[in-house]
Amino acid sequence: MYVTVLFILGTIIWQDVAAVIVRVQQGLLEGEQKRTITGKTLFYSFKAIPYASPPTGSRRFKAPQPARSWRGIRKATAHGSVCPQFDSLTNTYTPGSEDCLFLNVYTPTLPPCSALPVMFFIHGGGYISGSGNDDYYGADFLIDRNSVIVTINYRLDNPGFLCLDTAEVPGNAALKDQVAALRWVQRNIKNFGGDPNQVTIFGQSVGGISMTLHALSPMSKGLFRRGIGTSGVPISDYSTAFEQRRRAFALGKKLGFEATNTSALLKFLQTVPVRQLLYTNSSVIAAEDYIQIVMKIYYTVPVVEKDFGQERFLTEPPLTSLEKGRNEVDMLLGYTSNEGIFAVPYLENSSIIANYDRFPEVLVPIDIFYRTTPTLHLQLADVIRQHFTGSPLRSLNTIPIFVNYTTNFFIYPIIRYARRLSSVRGNGDIYLFEFSSVSERNVLSQLGLRYGLSGVAHNEDTLYVFNPNVLNLPFNKSATSYRMIQKICDLYTNFAIFGNPTPDASLGVVWPTYNAVSAVYLDVGENLTLRANPRASMMNFWERVYELANIRF
Repeated sequence: MYVTVLFILGTIIWQDVAAVIVRVQQGLLEGEQKRTITGKTLFYSFKAIPYASPPTGSRRFKAPQPARSWRGIRKATAHGSVCPQFDSLTNTYTPGSEDCLFLNVYTPTLPPCSALPVMFFIHGGGYISGSGNDDYYGADFLIDRNSVIVTINYRLDNPGFLCLDTAEVPGNAALKDQVAALRWVQRNIKNFGGDPNQVTIFGQSVGGISMTLHALSPMSKGLFRRGIGTSGVPISDYSTAFEQRRRAFALGKKLGFEATNTSALLKFLQTVPVRQLLYTNSSVIAAEDYIQIVMKIYYTVPVVEKDFGQERFLTEPPLTSLEKGRNEVDMLLGYTSNEGIFAVPYLENSSIIANYDRFPEVLVPIDIFYRTTPTLHLQLADVIRQHFTGSPLRSLNTIPIFVNYTTNFFIYPIIRYARRLSSVRGNGDIYLFEFSSVSERNVLSQLGLRYGLSGVAHNEDTLYVFNPNVLNLPFNKSATSYRMIQKICDLYTNFAIFGNPTPDASLGVVWPTYNAVSAVYLDVGENLTLRANPRASMMNFWERVYELANIRF
């Protein structure tokens, strides 16, 4: 059967039951029709849509430029190249291409009828790996809830985060990629049935951090309405900037180029093969060689930009913005019940525990470490070892103890950030949750079972929001896991539509906003359960550590 329908505005042409064409500002796109894994919904898929020009050659490290137009019909049925990357957890290099600034759009309705909420996803991966492709982020479950889903690639590692403190390379290129994608959505998403006035950013890990930074950035103001973030906030240890300009010169030196000025360094770094810019571990102090990159520190991170007259993504430290009530976006913030389990394979095959035993000062939170003295580092290290092992002289010498320590470093900043957000007038409403759903989908947390570890590992919440095609997980609509999928997706889409994850009692609970006094949060497991005072003993301990360091938040 061959069907052709031409709409008056020329926005959409259906050519057959499997292919569909949509006009965007750059030209025509040919997508395809598919069915969700649940079998409930026919939807339309458009992949590898360029939202910015390739950041190659002299554009490397710089803010993105507008996407180029094309002639004819561009095929949008296969993903484009991922950004070059090295995955430190799997120890694998993916060459990809620097021409990687693509986004994907999945919509349940064409031609556009009533405008649908748009959910814009930012992937995690420690700022150094990942993509928006459907190998891990198939949109099936959210599409079933009548939303338009957008996933993106953005530059990673040094190509995305190099900072020279100059007008040409002030930092944050990757976050400006994300802004460019959000601006593309504003201009084009209504042609896919989406409402540009009802965009919700959601992300996990550094994707969650990115979302919270967009809520503070003058560049992102007005581009989205709400935000959902799990397992990361701007004060997370692994998003702490330190001497980023000096780090860029250390990178040049590591690659054999002794630069004396930023112009010469930039010219050199724009010409080296991109592989040499990835996972460089460009430490600038000795301790950074032992502060483990997988758990606590990344070298390529967001920065507060100096003012050279450019459009700046961050103009002041995030905590300063919070104090001024500049976070006007309503947020859903969460964490998984045992984040640190994800690191088990790394702990089994590295010297991390031995290094932390030999150099106990690296147990200290990074923001304290960079701002205080070695004497205080050692004193606090003793306090931390006492807390986790029962003795200031004993090392964190077992995987269960170290997983507990790592979990603390993920969860404590999130609750701390939520407390501060909720206590300053002018910031938006906050909902806080713990994700504790466990089923056959929890492939990472199964690695902890041999150590007696239970709970949900870092990143496993995404397995209930997206269908990870590459994992080929079993799917059964009568399984408990599917009911868990339905719960979290209902909470997310309710929040995107109403600004309230439980606008009525249909999910069996009415979830109040979080504040530091009542401290009510939602436990999202097989059931939805309201609780209070999340991780109280953990919070009390780390608050004491910060008091001993004389650092106030």
